[in-house]
Amino acid sequence: MRISHGATRVRASFDDPSLVSCAGLEPVMALAQRCDLHGIVAARLRLPTDKGSNASGKVAAIVAGMLTGADSIEDLDVLRHGGMPILFSSVYAPSTLGSFLRAFTHGHVRQLQAAGRQFLVRLAGQALLLPSAGAVTFVDVDSLLRRVYGKQKQGAGFGHAKVGGYQVLLRGLNPLVATISTPDAAPVIAATQLRAGNAGSARGAAALVAEAVATTKAVLAAQPATAATTAATAAEIMVRADSAFYSRAVITACRRARVRFSVTVRIDAKVRKAIAAIGEDAWTEIRYPQPVWDEDQQRFISRAQIAETTYTAFEGTRHEVTARLIARRVPDLNKSTVDEQGALFTVWRYHAAFTDSPYVLVQAEAQHRGHAIIEQVFAELIDGPLAHLPSGRFNANNAWLACIAIAHNLTRAAATLAGRPHATARAATIRRHLINVAGRISRHARTVTIHLPQHWLWQHNWLRPGGRGEWLGSTEPTMPSTEPAGSRPDPHRVS
Repeated sequence: MRISHGATRVRASFDDPSLVSCAGLEPVMALAQRCDLHGIVAARLRLPTDKGSNASGKVAAIVAGMLTGADSIEDLDVLRHGGMPILFSSVYAPSTLGSFLRAFTHGHVRQLQAAGRQFLVRLAGQALLLPSAGAVTFVDVDSLLRRVYGKQKQGAGFGHAKVGGYQVLLRGLNPLVATISTPDAAPVIAATQLRAGNAGSARGAAALVAEAVATTKAVLAAQPATAATTAATAAEIMVRADSAFYSRAVITACRRARVRFSVTVRIDAKVRKAIAAIGEDAWTEIRYPQPVWDEDQQRFISRAQIAETTYTAFEGTRHEVTARLIARRVPDLNKSTVDEQGALFTVWRYHAAFTDSPYVLVQAEAQHRGHAIIEQVFAELIDGPLAHLPSGRFNANNAWLACIAIAHNLTRAAATLAGRPHATARAATIRRHLINVAGRISRHARTVTIHLPQHWLWQHNWLRPGGRGEWLGSTEPTMPSTEPAGSRPDPHRVS
């Protein structure tokens, strides 16, 4: 691509009061207003002093900034430019929003988290967030260590994280997140909690699981009734987690909530003994849909063998549970395959999952490996508002995390209404296609019109759903007029 004009000098002038860089923010925030984000936050959140005044408007402003990709308090100033005052009211300065976040205590954070869960249920009533929920719905729980650098960060501590395949000790904070997904849906966030950097992965996980399961049931009940979702409320709900969450508290929380569980088990002497008792004829070979990179062996793995047996966890305690132990093994090429007599044999590396899944072995094992989808959610959040935990106050960062969940779920609901291609797209793609699109605002006869770029490849995603010429029910973008002869045709126009 080359510059087409012949001017010897080009000037830039930032003087257009009717131009906005993120016109897609209007219909997305209209969806939030339809789901009564302001009313839910106002009813739940009670912050003292003048810093807590109009808490619902300030939360909405933080969420709106996150929708555009803001990852720090200063970045929230993106809301104050051009024609934004024409589209929105109660747009606050970043300093005001920073003071608002620093006024949070732990109790106020819990109020905001409850508002976020209620808002997710409202979003589920507007958009089919969990298609194919009639079969099985997954609740995935995991944590990550977000590195911080400020010397005065409250709660920052040293914890282990994997960087480049190696375990390293980093100083940071430890968010705990629970997501909801189905085989055909991108995950939404059901619950969040920020912990100190040196907190164990399972700390607070049982309470988070209980909150996430309750939210999942409410979301399934609130979804629009269609032929595919009439049985959603009776669907299986399965909690998935890695070995850090293999504990009596987490399993008991699943049993108390009457949902299924599938948790990775550490290979200790008892588990190894149970696996060794499995006969060789019981192992079944499986192929991965895509090769998986093994950090320990530094190679791609495309096949493995699986088998199952009955296993009793927490034996001898009142939390004793008997369920299936699904074992998976792959050849370990890093270890010698020749014994002392010179005979060749295979050395196996084992992985195990403890589950009460009702599905057949191959399906249950594949569903457990699907827990890795939560890593995709973490990648999206780190590529957006979770790039930083911006405040020095621990509760301010916890409130920031709760707002991240609200923004993520709102993005997913808007993308679902925009159409199938965006329903499972990455958050960065949704921002680039639907939200961060430049527009010019004009007003005539009590109507606000947003003029968007001609030939915008995703213009018809703006015009969904229902063929009513509107997206999300607020903005009414005009269909492009018939092209004059000789103009470039629009490949995305629907005839």
